[in-house]
Amino acid sequence: MLLLEKITMSDFTKFLKKTKTIVFPFGTIEEHGSHLPLNTDSMIIQECIYRAAEKRKFFVAPINHYGVCTSTKNHPGTISITPETLRRLTSDLITESYKKGLRNFLLISGHGGSLHMSALKEAAEILIEQIQDIKIAVFSPYDLLYRELMTIAETPYDAHAGELETSMVLHLHPELVKGRAKGEYPNMPKPFVVRDKVKYWMGGVWGDPEKATAEKGEMAIKLIVEGIISVVDQIESRSL
Repeated sequence: MLLLEKITMSDFTKFLKKTKTIVFPFGTIEEHGSHLPLNTDSMIIQECIYRAAEKRKFFVAPINHYGVCTSTKNHPGTISITPETLRRLTSDLITESYKKGLRNFLLISGHGGSLHMSALKEAAEILIEQIQDIKIAVFSPYDLLYRELMTIAETPYDAHAGELETSMVLHLHPELVKGRAKGEYPNMPKPFVVRDKVKYWMGGVWGDPEKATAEKGEMAIKLIVEGIISVVDQIESRSL
């Protein structure tokens, strides 16, 4: 596995002759109900990328644990950054990596928040205009594979800290799951933007964690790994 933090500069030069693809994982430190750890997004996506990297040869950058959290930013434990910070960080990471010879970039986020994903995509859109021989893919598995993942979940519109995420943590690290929070859905008064988001989403759960199982988690992880491998194969073979 070509983990940037564990190879030398000589290793980097050698492996650059075999692949010019790098994956940048993005996660969060964000509440995931009263039963899941704050690094749930980071944990899940990092493990999926590691498993994909065992089947394909590409560089894996250290995960960025901080993301843009809007609906959960007032909940205990969430540490959010601004979209501007995420755009700037993403742009710098890709620009510097390009200077070192990398050409294919996958920005894969374990967090699917709309402003978070928009910041990643905006940075990619600017860079794709500025640099000619570059390819960038930006996605969250929950967007890319929503229909497939929903065939695993029993809960309608399952999302944050619900059945699927709880199942995946049960599969990866069952010792980190602290019981089960009650199922709920946010009740934001759309179309209004409210300051006190906790008032409308007390438990910070979107779905039903009580229906989670490790077996469902294993199925979901496998789907995500296959999705990542598919995008890696496409970015290395397609002329975009």
